[in-house]
Amino acid sequence: MHHQPIFRKLALACDHAGFPLKQAIHRRLTGAGLEIVDCGTNGTESVDYPDFGHAAARAVLEGLADGGIIVCGSGIGISIAANRHRGIRAALCCTPEMAALARQHNDANILALGGRIIDEATAFSCVDVFLATAFEGGRHARRIAKLD
Repeated sequence: MHHQPIFRKLALACDHAGFPLKQAIHRRLTGAGLEIVDCGTNGTESVDYPDFGHAAARAVLEGLADGGIIVCGSGIGISIAANRHRGIRAALCCTPEMAALARQHNDANILALGGRIIDEATAFSCVDVFLATAFEGGRHARRIAKLD
């Protein structure tokens, strides 16, 4: 990680399909000195992604974490689950450019990734950019205010 991250304490969550990538991200982030709140799952046995998307969203909303990273097979289902919570802005990203825009323009507080869609190196790039990019405010703040 090349920049000081915006988020220092992160909720991590996944379903069974996202477990390998979540574990790789967990190792990378703890190695970089970030604090992790692990919201599960903790293996590859089949589970229901909404349970873990909801858990990460609650961790952020309750102040247990500053932001989150969530992973399922495509990233779609778990991001939908997290976004059901008022105040959560989970962005499904597959490129670092998307991760930067999610932070700059949307003030995303959760990054969603597709464990079966994205390779590990690209996922790490998305995580690094997401964590290091600030919200630009300005005209974007007015738009964010309209979401909830």
